[in-house]
Amino acid sequence: MNTALLMLELQNDYFPNGRIPLDKSLEACAKAENVLYTCRDRKLPVIHIQHISTHPDATYFLPCTKGADFYQTVQPTKNETIIKKHYPNSFKDTSLLNHLTKHKINHLVICGMMTQSSIDATVRAAYDLGFKCTVLHDACASRQLEFNHTAISAQNVHYAFLAALQPAYAKVMSSDDYLQKAGIRIEEVA
Repeated sequence: MNTALLMLELQNDYFPNGRIPLDKSLEACAKAENVLYTCRDRKLPVIHIQHISTHPDATYFLPCTKGADFYQTVQPTKNETIIKKHYPNSFKDTSLLNHLTKHKINHLVICGMMTQSSIDATVRAAYDLGFKCTVLHDACASRQLEFNHTAISAQNVHYAFLAALQPAYAKVMSSDDYLQKAGIRIEEVA
């Protein structure tokens, strides 16, 4: 199985002092960073997905702003792929599918932001396109939502969306479990 690491929207606006800071974004990013460096050491392909807002009412990830830049600890290297997107689904109107097909990648290890939006939309699209997905739950972050005047905590949002993804759409596991298995033989994780 050919595996790639998909780093979704690890961008400044989701971190403290950003325009829409997520709950536990720093903790999730630290876990994603550990996975990123392991994948780099193992020479696995790494794909960074960058959201650039084009909607006229957008308030974050605005073009040419510091908030749209990748977070300092997970900056892409020159040999890593960057794909810009404008929708929650990382495949919609992007070159992601062509890139994965060209490189014969059929398994995606996914971490990043936001669990209830880009993670969910991308995993479901990937599944529909025939990819196997592994989502690293502690390397993802969410935020509080509201429905019918009822606040839903970020943790509950995060857990609910992850629970809905497994087992049909993705294998959901911790980054530590993934790294432990990766230390033996990374292809065995899938």
